[in-house]
Amino acid sequence: QLVLVESGGGSVQAGGSLRLSCAASGSIYSIRCMGWFRQAPGKEREGVAAIYTEGSSTYYSDSVKGRFTISQDNAKNTLYLQMNSLKPEDTAMYYCAAHSFWCGGDWYRQSDFPYWGQGTQVTVSS
Repeated sequence: QLVLVESGGGSVQAGGSLRLSCAASGSIYSIRCMGWFRQAPGKEREGVAAIYTEGSSTYYSDSVKGRFTISQDNAKNTLYLQMNSLKPEDTAMYYCAAHSFWCGGDWYRQSDFPYWGQGTQVTVSS
């Protein structure tokens, strides 16, 4: 079993930055792909970014490309999402997720991810 715990959310003005963290514990050895997803009020949950933990290949949604950076610290078993140039439309609950195979072209497919954190709220004001 794998447990994921997000932190780092908060309120920030447009143009600001936040760094989200996702601490993993449990069956970490089996994990190959980790991702960040978000869900805004009244909207479906969507993929934000993912990373292949073995080779560090990264994937981003078009809406965050160039502004967000996903990274990992294997020594700390922690996934990060550095969010810069935040916009009000980035306001959402952000979730960390993981699965045990390669992040492919469909990295955003939520049904592939059996492990999810509880989420951390990000609010961006204009």
